Amino acid sequence: MQTLSRAVQRLAWLSVFIGGVGLFLSMFAGIADVVTSKFGHPIHGAYELSESVMVLVVFGGLAYAQIQRKHIRVELIYLQAGPRMQSLMDVLADLAGIAFFGLLLWQGWNEALYSLSIDEATSGAVRFPLYPARFALAFGAALYLLQLLLDLCADLALLARGTGGRLKDDAAHLER
Repeated sequence: MQTLSRAVQRLAWLSVFIGGVGLFLSMFAGIADVVTSKFGHPIHGAYELSESVMVLVVFGGLAYAQIQRKHIRVELIYLQAGPRMQSLMDVLADLAGIAFFGLLLWQGWNEALYSLSIDEATSGAVRFPLYPARFALAFGAALYLLQLLLDLCADLALLARGTGGRLKDDAAHLER
């Protein structure tokens, strides 16, 4: 289990890094496109590049954010609940995420394969293939799903022990 967890962490970090590099390149392409457009020579494909890179940024960061437990959640009730109830809420959140991202992975993979088979591309000035972004979506969803499964195992163990509650330190910090 530890080996799988470390592998997911490394892949998640790599996904975030690749998404960050892609965002950086997309930013420069966008700036260059704006500047060169002022002189009547826009950079063709900058828009299409930024569209595909956004998939990397969003889906590449999902697993890493889950590892850090930094996804947005409403803590109003969570912080008032006891450890066992917090563990139960964590388990329910894991199960909901597994169901949603399992469906997303299933359909995302089917769409990626279909996109590859028809050589789907943008219809702009530069023909930019869409299947890499679709595979990035499927990869990010799969990585996130793996992390959710690992978290579910950990949260079920905490629930069984009755020692759940991941935000005790954060709650103490907020009370100061």
